[in-house]
Amino acid sequence: MKISASFLSCKNIKKALIKLGLTDVNYIHVDVVDNKFVTGRKIPIRKLKKIYKYTDKRLDVHLMVNKPKKYIKKLALLNTERIVFHVELEKNIEKNLDYIHKFGIKNGLAISPETDISILKPFLDKIDTILVMSVNPGYGGQAFIPESLDRIKKIKKMIGKRKIELSVDGGIKEEQAKQLKEIPVDIIVAGSYITNSNNYQEKIDSLR
Repeated sequence: MKISASFLSCKNIKKALIKLGLTDVNYIHVDVVDNKFVTGRKIPIRKLKKIYKYTDKRLDVHLMVNKPKKYIKKLALLNTERIVFHVELEKNIEKNLDYIHKFGIKNGLAISPETDISILKPFLDKIDTILVMSVNPGYGGQAFIPESLDRIKKIKKMIGKRKIELSVDGGIKEEQAKQLKEIPVDIIVAGSYITNSNNYQEKIDSLR
């Protein structure tokens, strides 16, 4: 199971990125908010472009925005592994999925806790990743929604034999990581659980 570390809740982003760069975490999770699709801490693109100065980890980008195409090119040209955006947008989903692939990186769809998972079905043969939100998108530090486990199992079954990476984001600590490993999922996203600690590697190891 791979770990993607979020730094959205960190006051000192530079310090957090340097410390994460010294760990064996698989990805740096980048949340992008436009304060329209959801509200939350917004980090300007000009700052995100400087991430390479502090870490050489591949980026795992989560767009929580109304207009994904506006951000895709700018972020795809960084050291990016994948870009996912929300299935709830409903418009231009296939076009944006294809646009991400044009940059030679993985695409994907994120789904919020209250959204019926059947909305994903038309896109299962077009995506590389499904990001299941186990908290309401926008803010870090929320508690894992227990009902998410059942949703994740259903989505896993829906994926079947397709080569789609299943990722989970929100409120994940050691207990939830163990439960997710049993399903199993491919990637877990953790933020404050790692970055609020004095030993990032210790927390990453506990999730694995």
